[in-house]
Amino acid sequence: KMIASPKRLEIESKVKTTELESASTVEIRRVDQTAQDTVDETLYLIGRPKLKRFLRFVRSHALNPPGDGSLTDEWQAANSVIRTLEKEEAGLADNPPIGKLGPEYEPLLIEFLKDPLVQNGFNTVPTEVAMVELDRLVVYQHHIDLTFVRQLKSKLGPAPSDEQIFRTCLPYDHPQPPVKWSRVHRNSFVFMSPSNDLRFLGTMKMDSDNIQNYPSPGNLVGVVGLAVGFGSNFMNAIYAEKRLILNNGSHRAYALREMGVTHVPCIVQHVSSRDQLDVVAASQVEDNADYFLKHPRPSMLIDYFNPRLRKVMPGHRQMREGTMKFE
Repeated sequence: KMIASPKRLEIESKVKTTELESASTVEIRRVDQTAQDTVDETLYLIGRPKLKRFLRFVRSHALNPPGDGSLTDEWQAANSVIRTLEKEEAGLADNPPIGKLGPEYEPLLIEFLKDPLVQNGFNTVPTEVAMVELDRLVVYQHHIDLTFVRQLKSKLGPAPSDEQIFRTCLPYDHPQPPVKWSRVHRNSFVFMSPSNDLRFLGTMKMDSDNIQNYPSPGNLVGVVGLAVGFGSNFMNAIYAEKRLILNNGSHRAYALREMGVTHVPCIVQHVSSRDQLDVVAASQVEDNADYFLKHPRPSMLIDYFNPRLRKVMPGHRQMREGTMKFE
């Protein structure tokens, strides 16, 4: 049927929209785990994202959300602080240092560069593994899961070694968060995980030789796969227009900085044009590039630690649910 009557395939996500060559829909959303009565603690940057977005986040995530009036006052106070920072710290994000890794990292780096996820996932623009200063990173993620941060810190211990920090930022074993998925209809599948990283990974063209231990419904020629899973999970920053934007690894960056670590190894992708930025950056950066690259004082990692620019609140633990449908 698909060969006789081909149709355009649209993958729709709340994060990004990708057009392919058949017909499919992916929806990613958050669902509460209120039945388990589990509570997480979340940090949210205030004053800079739109007030409406902040109010919506608190209503949908907080365990006992305050009234809109008090939340508006908090946001407005933070916004006044930001206006002061725009004058006093203008240009703070410009020209951050990008350092070379010392010889003590060479064995770890050699092992890391053999990873297929590195070789296949970071070959679009010039890329290096370098040491970056956490406080100089521009960030786009508005909220941090502090419960997850505490888990990361507990795993690292009070005094992590350079090797532990390297493997935390650039993991080689790719631990997979828990995930469950099942078929709910002839053309529908549901995936659920507590990880925010659950996502649509794109299409996969597979030959019959790629399919192992699965009974073929016929004389198999090929398989078109719609892949759902997790990203590479490497700490990654984009260097564009003399600024470093943290592209992945916000929770690890926060945890390490809270432990007193100031510089970490990171994959740095060097972008020379806005067209290249559109290819490698997150949709939040792509859609508002002037703010992250031209604003005198954009949101930065140090803002997560400024009590005047953040709100910490308990909330229901949520699961990330992805529904895949195809036609």
